[in-house]
Amino acid sequence: MNTVDLALAAVQALVYLLLAPLLVGWVRKAKAVLQNRRGASVLQPARNLRKLFAKEARVAHTASPLFRVTPYIVFTATWLAAAAVPLIATKLPTATVADVIVVAGLLGLARFFMALAGMDVGTAFGGMGASREMMVSGLAEPALLMAVFTLAMSAHSTNLAGMVDHQLAGGSLLLPSTLFALGGLVLVAIAETGRIPIDNPSTHLELTMIHEAMVLEYSGRHLALLEWAAQLRLMLYGALIANVFFPWGIATTPTLSALAAGALAIVAKLALLGLLLAVAETVLAKKRLFRAPSFLSLAFLLALLGLLSHVILEQGL
Repeated sequence: MNTVDLALAAVQALVYLLLAPLLVGWVRKAKAVLQNRRGASVLQPARNLRKLFAKEARVAHTASPLFRVTPYIVFTATWLAAAAVPLIATKLPTATVADVIVVAGLLGLARFFMALAGMDVGTAFGGMGASREMMVSGLAEPALLMAVFTLAMSAHSTNLAGMVDHQLAGGSLLLPSTLFALGGLVLVAIAETGRIPIDNPSTHLELTMIHEAMVLEYSGRHLALLEWAAQLRLMLYGALIANVFFPWGIATTPTLSALAAGALAIVAKLALLGLLLAVAETVLAKKRLFRAPSFLSLAFLLALLGLLSHVILEQGL
């Protein structure tokens, strides 16, 4: 491990911070165009973050210290989880900790503190959002682990960089297990990032909101950190889908040309995924809350079918 590798790992972590608001802005812009609206600039989410950081953070008098430290914990845990997912290159110092169990654990830590903070102030919306978040996450995490373990059985490792290298070497995208795992992970990503049809991040309707209900009491820099963490979570799942299942273009050597190609490849893949997400949210309607378990059960079933396909059909290939 040398200074150049450490610098590249730091740059990749910073790229996550910069691209996350742009990805959200791209999805919103694409949705606006599909709905015959002009829409805001792609840079608008970044401008909103800057505006929130400049405002004073107001805290309810019933809030405990937990309520104040939660935004920092959630943002740090989400950023660390995102930085562990290979984005531009695989041969980086972060590859040693880029384990799917570590990433799931960091996301679970952020979710745990978000739920506690939602209930801390004692408002009805906060407690309602926390209970809904725990219900969704309790169904989404098994499907997430099952989907990634399907690839881990082929790569013989739960390390994400190892899975990417295995996909590049083996070209196993068309295997049934990989396709089933991809379908399950896509459904999990939609639920975990609070997108339609599970949640609608652009509304504050008390009958439907999940994530937004837990952040209603936050303002200023606290709200900015939570919004940034939510954008990082969408970026994380986008990078996970793009590079684990479609790893073409990612740099395997730390040369300038390979890193430039990796940067262009991930921007193109994320732009395409954002466009597909915008199309899906335009043509689909939000499901009722009690239908969320069925949606996530389908994700788990697809991941399980992928695992069984690998064991029955592809063992020894």
